[in-house]
Amino acid sequence: MTDISIGIVAYENETDVRNAVASIEAYTPDTISKKLYIIDNSIEENNLSSIETEYSDVSYVRTGKNLGFGGGHNYILPMLDSHYHAIVNPDIILRSDVFSPLLVFMEDERIGMCVPRLCDEEGKLLAVYRRELTVADLFIRMFAKGLFKKRQAYHTMQDMDYTKPFDVPFAQGSFLVIRTQLFRQIGGFDDHFFLYMEDADLCKRVNDVSVLRYCPQAEVIHKWQRGSHKNRKLFFIHLKSMRIYFQKWGWKFL
Repeated sequence: MTDISIGIVAYENETDVRNAVASIEAYTPDTISKKLYIIDNSIEENNLSSIETEYSDVSYVRTGKNLGFGGGHNYILPMLDSHYHAIVNPDIILRSDVFSPLLVFMEDERIGMCVPRLCDEEGKLLAVYRRELTVADLFIRMFAKGLFKKRQAYHTMQDMDYTKPFDVPFAQGSFLVIRTQLFRQIGGFDDHFFLYMEDADLCKRVNDVSVLRYCPQAEVIHKWQRGSHKNRKLFFIHLKSMRIYFQKWGWKFL
């Protein structure tokens, strides 16, 4: 059994995936045993399978179709043989050893899942830590970004001290470390979400039985692309996922 397994879902983004894998390999010490899975949802042909020959602890898995974000991560769930599992976006870059402090942090048995400091490429902390989702907060986020600044600051937990750990209702799913046993126990991601909101749903289910906690000792870089804000098709997928989320958990408006 390895200390940690790592899942990265690929979809027509070979360069990003290769950069993410290279940074994980460069900054994760040999004292941590790991298995890294590339779950390829891509339709177009690529050369990602060659990563297996470059790193002995990387396994390439081609799904044969686009299963979506959560579906891609669930695809490897039966394969996992680890104490902890990391859910990692392909646009993540490591610039230091993050897994050592995260695994020490997870030694607190009260914690079921943790999230590190997520920063942009200039080192600025990203607003990816949120309080309980409401219809109003998501409406503001998607349609009124320039308004209701105090409400947005509250929702994105700007009042918290990010030099100290704290519990998080919802952390963006670009980099999460969960106990593998817990990930199995809750059935992985909910496959009803093809893309978007599956991370919010996962965080809520984790918090129902354990706790999601912010770890200030570990920092990763996230090249946040916000696809649904730029692509009409992704925008409507996002809206559909929002409807699924609130139908499941209740329509909390404020």
